[in-house]
Amino acid sequence: MALNLHHLRLFRAVARDGTLTGAAHALNLSQSALSTQVRALEASLGQDLFERRGRGLVLTEAGRIALDHAEEIFRAADDLAATLRDAGSARRALRVGALATLSRNFQIAFLEPLIGREDIEVVVRSGSQADLLRGLQSMALDVVLTNLVPARDAASPYLVHDLSEQPVSLIGVPSDGRAGRSLHDLLSAEPLILPTPESALRASFDAMLERLAIVPRIAAEADDMAMLRLLARSGAGLVVIPPIVVRDELAAGTLVELERLDGISENFLAVTLQRRFPNPLVAEAISAYAAAD
Repeated sequence: MALNLHHLRLFRAVARDGTLTGAAHALNLSQSALSTQVRALEASLGQDLFERRGRGLVLTEAGRIALDHAEEIFRAADDLAATLRDAGSARRALRVGALATLSRNFQIAFLEPLIGREDIEVVVRSGSQADLLRGLQSMALDVVLTNLVPARDAASPYLVHDLSEQPVSLIGVPSDGRAGRSLHDLLSAEPLILPTPESALRASFDAMLERLAIVPRIAAEADDMAMLRLLARSGAGLVVIPPIVVRDELAAGTLVELERLDGISENFLAVTLQRRFPNPLVAEAISAYAAAD
């Protein structure tokens, strides 16, 4: 019997649910009809795809291979449908996912060349890294903006585009009492506003403190660039942050850059997924940002 998408779709439903009963209910099919279709697929492939364990079904090695290929086939089909649907419309959509803690200034700089164009609709969704990457794999998003490098494997072939490597500085409200003081003195005596310990930026900064034998006075920690920005503006302490995050405050003079932290930087990334029919607006946005940076 020839392999077809209908067989694969039913097989995928059973594999995801783990039971014939649950998958049949979700598909609005009888359990016997679903079982017949799965057996037909197994006969077509010449392999058992499931083995029974208790009341559930578990994929065999052949079943796991078949599921990987089925997922790729359906991703390609969804990608093709979305591409052709967008191509036939007057306005094209770019669906962007942005890490909730990411600098808003960086996000705007990335989107700025596309915002306001009559032929483009930009949709931005924020969330956790895990949620955004799931959106990327399900084709709900075209690109994810982040400062965290995703884990890559054969099942999730992410493409990571380095957009910008931003310097990191010690920044605070203007104060005559800080003029002329050394970096060592500032880090030792002033209260500090820091990224949370799980961030790559904090790890680099902690390593710097250890090299300098400094025990910091931590006034606050935050995992959100916007919150770090607000805390700095409040005068709660000196913040360790890329200047791009507080670009407007530095220009207005409400914050000042005291010291550049040599050897520490923040990387901003665009993450895409290998697709047969990628959204051309993604490449356009990445190229425009690289040209402007």
